[in-house]
Amino acid sequence: MNFELSEEHLMIRQAARDFAVNECLPGVIERDEQQKFPKEQIIKLAELGFMGMMVDPKYGGSGMDTISYVLAMEEISKIDASVSVCMSVNNSLVCWGLEAYGTEEQKQKYLTPAAQGQKDGQLYIGAFLLSEPEAGSDATSQRTTAEDKGDHYLLNGTKNWITNGSSASVYLVMAQTDVSKGSHGINTLIVEKNWPGVTVSVKENKLGIRGSDTHSILFTDVKVPKENRVGEDGFGFAFAMKTLAGGRIGIASQALGIASGAFEMAVKYSKERKAFGKEIRHHQVIQFKLADMATKIEAARLLCLKAAWEKDHAKDYTVSSSMAKVFSSETAMWTAIEAVQVHGGYGFVKEYHVERLMRDAKITQIYEGTSEVQRIVIGRAILK
Repeated sequence: MNFELSEEHLMIRQAARDFAVNECLPGVIERDEQQKFPKEQIIKLAELGFMGMMVDPKYGGSGMDTISYVLAMEEISKIDASVSVCMSVNNSLVCWGLEAYGTEEQKQKYLTPAAQGQKDGQLYIGAFLLSEPEAGSDATSQRTTAEDKGDHYLLNGTKNWITNGSSASVYLVMAQTDVSKGSHGINTLIVEKNWPGVTVSVKENKLGIRGSDTHSILFTDVKVPKENRVGEDGFGFAFAMKTLAGGRIGIASQALGIASGAFEMAVKYSKERKAFGKEIRHHQVIQFKLADMATKIEAARLLCLKAAWEKDHAKDYTVSSSMAKVFSSETAMWTAIEAVQVHGGYGFVKEYHVERLMRDAKITQIYEGTSEVQRIVIGRAILK
C-alpha cells in the first residue's frame, strides 16, 4: 500500500488550495448572508478544468482520476461549501452519469459543455433531479411521470431540493413511465431548462450552503424526445443509484473539507487566544479537542481516498463510498461544533467563519443519502 500522493496530485491539491484562498474566501460571508450564487467562482473553476475533472478530454474534460477530485473538493470545501457542492453535482452526478451511460450523441450535445462549464461563452452546468415532496430517502416512490407518446415522453411532476436548480442549463430527471413495474419502470431523461413547461420555483432559504441555489422544479406537459432517455427503458432507478454511489465520494470529500477547515481555524485561534495567563493551546482540554479532531479527520480522509481508489480501479465502491460519507459527514458536524466551542463567544460570530462551517456541515448528513440510508447500505453488505 502506497500512502504517498503523486507529484500531479500534489499540484492539483495546491491549485485547488490557491483557488479557494484567492477566489472563494473574499466575499464568502457576504455570499452566505445574501444567498448569492457564486457564479464568478464557478466560471473560474471551469477555466481550471475542475467542473469536468474526471471526464475524458475528448468530451471537454480534464481526464483526472477520482483521487484528484477528492483532493480538490477538500480544499475548496474548507473555504466555501456552496462552491464545492455546485462542483460536486456537476462532476459526480451529471458528467459522470452522462459519460458512463449516455449515447455518443448525448455526450457530444450535453456532456461536453457541462464538462467545460460553459457553452458559447455562458455558464453551462447540470443538475440531478431525483428527490420529490414524497420521495426523499425512499427514492422508489417517484410521482413525476414520463408518459410514453411514441417518439417522445410527456413529463409531469415536481422535483425538490435541486442543487443548481436555477443556474443549470440541463437537468437529469428521474420519472416513472410504468407504475406497474415499480423501480424498474423509472427512466432518466435529459431535459433542457429553457424548454416549454419547465418552471423553476422559488429559491429555498436554507440553514447552510446558502450560496448554492436550491429550488423545486416543476414540469407541466414537457415534451422530451426519446433520444434524450439515458440507457434502456426502465434503467432510470439503477442509473440514479449507480450515479449516487460516486456522488457520495464527492459529498464525503466536501464534509472532509468542512471538517478540515474548521479544525485549521480552531488551531489558529488556539495560538492567538489567551486565558488564565497563557495561550489556550497550552491548556490540556483544548489539546484533547484538537487531537480528537485531527484523528477523526485523518480517518475520514483515508476513507475518502480508499473509496476514490476503488472507483479508479473499477472495483465495487458502493460500501466504501457509503462508509466515507457517513463517517466524514458526522466528523464534519462534530468537528465544526467543537471548533465553535474552542472559539468560545467568537465562534458564534460570523466574522470568525466557524459558525458558517457548522451550518454547512449539517447538510452533508442529509443530501445524496442520509446517514441512516448509508448505514442501511453498509448493514445490508455486512449481513448478505
